[in-house]
Formats: sequence, C-alpha cells, structure tokens
Amino acid sequence: MAKQNRHALILAGGSGTRFWPRSRRSRPKQLLPFFGDRSLLQETLERLRPEIPPERTWILTSDALREEIRTQLPEVPELQVLAEPEQRNTAPCLGLAAQIVQRQDPDAVLGVFPSDHLIGRPARFRRLLRAAFRAAESGGLVVLGIEPRWPETGYGYIEFPDKPRTESFEPARVKRFREKPDLKTARRFVAAGRFYWNSGMFFWRAGVFVSALRRHLPRTAALLAALPEFSDPGFNARLKEVYRRAENISVDYAVLEKADNVIGLAAGDIGWNDLGSWNALCELLPADRDGNVLRTDSVALSSAGNYVDAPGKLVALVGVDNLVIVDTPDALLIAGRASAQQVGQAPKLLEKRGRTALI
Repeated sequence: MAKQNRHALILAGGSGTRFWPRSRRSRPKQLLPFFGDRSLLQETLERLRPEIPPERTWILTSDALREEIRTQLPEVPELQVLAEPEQRNTAPCLGLAAQIVQRQDPDAVLGVFPSDHLIGRPARFRRLLRAAFRAAESGGLVVLGIEPRWPETGYGYIEFPDKPRTESFEPARVKRFREKPDLKTARRFVAAGRFYWNSGMFFWRAGVFVSALRRHLPRTAALLAALPEFSDPGFNARLKEVYRRAENISVDYAVLEKADNVIGLAAGDIGWNDLGSWNALCELLPADRDGNVLRTDSVALSSAGNYVDAPGKLVALVGVDNLVIVDTPDALLIAGRASAQQVGQAPKLLEKRGRTALI
C-alpha cells in the first residue's frame, strides 16, 4: 500500500501553443482528448491513481483554467486545484505548492508531474515512481531521466557520472544539468550513454524543497513564507499581491543546478513522449499504408505522411507529403511536419496583431 504521506502535484497551467489551433488559452493541450475520450490531464490522474489517490493529488494551474479542471477532475478536492495569479515559471510555483502541502502534512513527500505527457507503459512507470518516492524520502531532490532515443536539441539533459542501469531502479548522483544542446553536442551526448533527457518529473520531501528554495532563491522563498495559512480567507488576495514579485525562473536554474543533493533515476523504457508538437502526435497514431494519419473524412492520392483533422468536411489530398492540416471553426492550420515546432509562433504573431480571439 502506498504511504499516506505521498502526494502528487500535477502541473496543468501551460498554454500548449504548438497544438494551435486545436489548443487555445481557454482549452489548452492538456485539457484535450488526443487518444480516446479522456484528456491528457485525466490520463495523468488515472496513471497515478494506483499509487496516489485523488484526495492526495494537487493540481497547479491558472485562474482561467481552474473551473474547467475542476469539471474534468471531480475526484480531486476543489481546494486542491491551485491557481497561480500569474505565470512565474517553475521555481516559484513549485515552492508555493511545496509550502502549502507541507503545512497540511509536515511529512509530505511530493511527486511533480507534467499534465501533458504520454506514458505508454504505465505499470513500469509506477515501479519507477515507487523507487523515486523512496529516494526522495531519504532527503534527495530526485529527477527522472529519459534515455534519449535520438539527438534531441529541444530538451535539457542530465548527466550521470557513468551510464546508468535502467533495470535496477537505483538512484544515482546527478553530475550536472545541461542546457538544450546544438545538434553536434546532442549527438555526443547520445553516444556517451550517460546523458539522459530531463523529463520534468521531480520528487522531494516538501520540507526539503522549501529549505532548498530558501537557500538558493531566498527572495522568492521569503515572499512565500510570509503568506498566511492556506485556509485563511485572505490567502488568495495576499498571494496575488506578492506573487508578481517572485523571480521568473525555472526550478532547474534556480535550485537543481546549485543543490548538492540532486539524484537521478534512469527511467528506461516507460513509453514516454512529451507530445511536443503535431509531428510527435502523428508518430503515435495509426496511419494508412502511405503514412497518412487521417482523423476525419479524407481521401489521399499520391500523398504520404500527412496528418488531417478537419471535422465536418471531406479533405482531398493530391500530390502532397508531410503536411499537418487542422481545421477549426475559426482557424485553419497548414504546416509542414518538419516545421511543426514552429506552430507555436502563430499565436504569438496573432497576439501582436490584436487577434486575441483566435488564441
């Protein structure tokens, strides 16, 4: 049986701009169903449920998404759907969550999980999760590393002293964190065998992380420490007042790159995918013999490798390859699959032009 002091924190405040136009501010990527009837957020909760029940699960999001998340996750207590007053990156928000949870449960051990990842082997993932919680209980700041399958330049890496043993579920010291590399460096990382993708999944005692924030990001830690109790009627007003003064910095830069108690677990094959673009989604869905993923009524002639999602109309592909076509009532996306990472630039351009209704 899972220990009663283990809690889950699901991060669900992202905007998912690389899945525009299907993903919007009011209903971003993590709230959409890509693989059946459940959203990515709902899938995350279900994946954790055998180890961490909903009553010990916390959701960190924005004011704009809180009500939709409460609707999608009725099992999670309403007060445990926390909203940042504004986005200040991961160091302040994880400090806020750790402080709130620690005040509720002084012995709390917290696992941090993005809401928009896919885990294809959930049983193995839960074995890894148990090992990570055990490592965190000993006082470490634990990060899960994903064995790289190609020389990715869009992820940060963690470096182990030696090539880790993925089958042992044994923690190892993290030598250092590495920035997103150029292609030449990424190839060298993969060849070395001791560099793993930083998954963005973390585990720590809530009190240990609060102490680490106090040491490495003292100004933000002091702002959070001055907040009233979470149950205080004035908590939200005070949070809104002080949170904008917190540093806008990631937990990697602010804490993990400086701390001396960071340890890593090499995940092995858990079927991990961060669903970072339409192209990544294409690779996970059934395709026809020419590699076309046709999610709505379509015909393809002399066309290969395309993705089509255009409800309510027939789409005819003739002599085109490797396109992403996504149609919504007010916007149409046509992009090359090789350029799928750049789709997130479209909402930024629309915002500059004042077309906020489209984002």
